[in-house]
Amino acid sequence: MAADIEIERLRTELQGRIILPQDSEYDEARTIYNAMIEKRPALFVKCKNKHDVSKAVHFAKTNNLEVSVKAGGHNGAGLSLVDSGLVIDLSEMKEIDIDPKKGIAEIAPGNTLSDVDKATHEHGLALPVGVNGNTGISGLTLGGGLGFLTRKAGLTIDHLIAAEVVLASGEIVTANENSHPDLFWALRGGGGNFGVVVSFTFTLVPIKNVYAGPMLWPIEKAKEVMQFFDNHTKDASHDLYGFFAFLTVPDANPFPEHLRKKNVCGIVWCYTGASDKIEEVFEPIRNFGPPILDFVGEMPLPTLNSLFDWLYPPGLHLYWKGHYVNELTDSCIATNTEYGANLPTTRSTMHLYPVDGKAHEIGQQDTAWAHRDIRWVQVILGVTDDPKKNGLIMDWSKRYYEAMVPHSSGGGYVNFTMQDDDARVKESYGVNFDRLSELKKKFDPENFFHLNQNIKPATS
Repeated sequence: MAADIEIERLRTELQGRIILPQDSEYDEARTIYNAMIEKRPALFVKCKNKHDVSKAVHFAKTNNLEVSVKAGGHNGAGLSLVDSGLVIDLSEMKEIDIDPKKGIAEIAPGNTLSDVDKATHEHGLALPVGVNGNTGISGLTLGGGLGFLTRKAGLTIDHLIAAEVVLASGEIVTANENSHPDLFWALRGGGGNFGVVVSFTFTLVPIKNVYAGPMLWPIEKAKEVMQFFDNHTKDASHDLYGFFAFLTVPDANPFPEHLRKKNVCGIVWCYTGASDKIEEVFEPIRNFGPPILDFVGEMPLPTLNSLFDWLYPPGLHLYWKGHYVNELTDSCIATNTEYGANLPTTRSTMHLYPVDGKAHEIGQQDTAWAHRDIRWVQVILGVTDDPKKNGLIMDWSKRYYEAMVPHSSGGGYVNFTMQDDDARVKESYGVNFDRLSELKKKFDPENFFHLNQNIKPATS
């Protein structure tokens, strides 16, 4: 009874609303990107503004409730939900304010990458973001932010110039180079460990259309394709980006019938340079070994960033693991081709994302994202629409992951991990872990925000 009274009191204080298990919206509210996750929170606070977030934090602390933060709900481990706890739901905070003259955007945390792409594209501008439009801008940014513009323009966090944050105390602060600069540093790659970001301010880059798309090769050519890709990108212009993938050709248009359901390898390219250089840039790629499918052409950047959303919609069962990799040695390539030639389901895949160019121009300790010296980010992604195959995709992902350990440079991209143990988390934050732990002690000494790739507060 007392709890009901407290909830009703909170309800009257909010601009947003509360969703409880008995409400008709409850099942929709607890639906996230990964259908493998099944959690039942005690309540959702659907926030409309930063003050709602602050009140939700105070309520959770007063009532000793465990808290998760849900923005896009795209986290593979389902850390945006919490059993029997309170979910601070930011999904209805969707404002985007763009100043095209200054090339700056203020973005609320409930926006997806597609929302951001659409808004910036109208002004001939872009924010470097990820490769799935369903992803939320909040989680992507706090973990780093890799995508098609990484070589040309850096990570998403490299464009973050300010953030408004609700701390574990409920206090609302602005973090930038001049105000709470240590918090600002931690937010750029430290995950959701330090508070709830209720507004992001980014600088944008002038990009509208790109020359881009996938090329596919037979799986038997995987070794040669990986070697070519590795060598070619070392010296290529930073206007050229591509990520490597193992995949099964979808059984759908626009793919030709004779290739459908075949296990192949591919590279999804993105070129942002001068149009009169396109033929020169792609001639050595096409001449290396003619692809069996070439869908590369001019398209708007938002189209590229959401090109595969239809293949990986919300509601699939996913299990992913990842590594940072420095060198594609013959042994590393052999391990990859072994597992890439034996995908457990038609949607399972592996991606290798290059990290160099502009991303390497920033020091390891200039932001919390420390891995400025690596060459590759790998994600191993088991996917199925059949829950009976969950064991199959998990087994394949784990075996592939373990086989790649000897080739890893240590740790993995926090946006491509499930809920990892403390040692793995420490590896993933690299040389910045100790400083992050000290800042966790400063801003969240009780580890109130712990449903993340958790950095525990320093004890000394």
